Amino acid sequence: MQALLAGRRRILVTGGGGFIGGAVVRRLLAESNALVFNLDKCGYASDLTSIEQVLAELGDRASTPEGNSRHQLLQVDLTDADATAEAVRQADPDLVLHLAAESHVDRSIEGPGAFIASNVTGTFQLLQAVRAHWQQLPAERQAAFRFHHISTDEVFGSLGATGRFSETTPYDPRSPYSASKAASDHLVNAWHHTYGLPVVLTNCSNNYGPWQFPEKLIPVVILKAAAGEPIPLYGDGQNVRDWLYVEDHVDALLLAATHGQLGRSYCVGGHGERTNKQVVEAICQALDQLLPAGAPHSRLITPVSDRPGHDRRYAIDPTRISTELGWQPRHSFEEGLAATVCWTLEQQGWCQRVREQGGYSGGRMGVLTGNTKRDPAPRNAAGNTRQNRNSV
Repeated sequence: MQALLAGRRRILVTGGGGFIGGAVVRRLLAESNALVFNLDKCGYASDLTSIEQVLAELGDRASTPEGNSRHQLLQVDLTDADATAEAVRQADPDLVLHLAAESHVDRSIEGPGAFIASNVTGTFQLLQAVRAHWQQLPAERQAAFRFHHISTDEVFGSLGATGRFSETTPYDPRSPYSASKAASDHLVNAWHHTYGLPVVLTNCSNNYGPWQFPEKLIPVVILKAAAGEPIPLYGDGQNVRDWLYVEDHVDALLLAATHGQLGRSYCVGGHGERTNKQVVEAICQALDQLLPAGAPHSRLITPVSDRPGHDRRYAIDPTRISTELGWQPRHSFEEGLAATVCWTLEQQGWCQRVREQGGYSGGRMGVLTGNTKRDPAPRNAAGNTRQNRNSV
């Protein structure tokens, strides 16, 4: 890790109290001597339990020679320009990994304003603060500085039965969430081309793994099935996602942040394409082995009305990051899912606590009463519409 960072000692991670950001922070603390500044507004999905555990395990290594913690929490809302500028000044970073974002599609359907504020305005304020910081750095630090923006494959829209998203796929966001992330991607690219800010971008597929806030598909299904509750399955369950284990994503992020070509984007996928129905059934099968008294858990699967604007299929072609940076996922979907199911069962107390802390009851969000509008036809990876008899 020290060699990977190449002397970059002060690292600012935005959204480090969240799922993916927390995994990045833990890796940096455990495998480097860097000072990690965690800028997080501490919203409903933020939690520092996993970071606190790592700090406790590290003992003396968790502190600087001066006795200060190597993890510094900066509780800041990125939409606050003055607070963001002060946080960047305090962190004085050599590397910025920007993960802070509202990310739940169903929540974006119910309350799109929060997504525009956080993902668009927040990214703009961060870019302004970071640009001012970078421009005043000494020449050596300025040359080594990087801003890494982490985004999603959802900005590309919906695929048909074939093809994969790549870095050249045209943007075609379909939800308030993906539209806000697309806007943030464009801002980052503009700050690179207009102001010369040294940026790298990545667009990832669906992440899963330990410490994920339990509103996303995999932890929701595990917890509901373990409790013997109905498992909601949107529509016909044939929507396809490319699943990426979070620790494999951290590998990719650190490679791209430190060795990616400036101004370049990298698509990160886990070679884990599954329909939602297949994912739910795999979880049920795992629970049949771990909790045989509740078997068969598949009896709990309950079809519900589909999400408005539900993208039919995502799939990532990770050729660029594999060939240029040597990245490959280390976990198969089966391995990652088995670890995630076991972890979630062991950590049901944490899951319940963060749900209560975040004011989330476990119920469904993002339902538009009376909505009957059909999605536009899905596209192939080149951006052309494709007719798919299974499209909703």
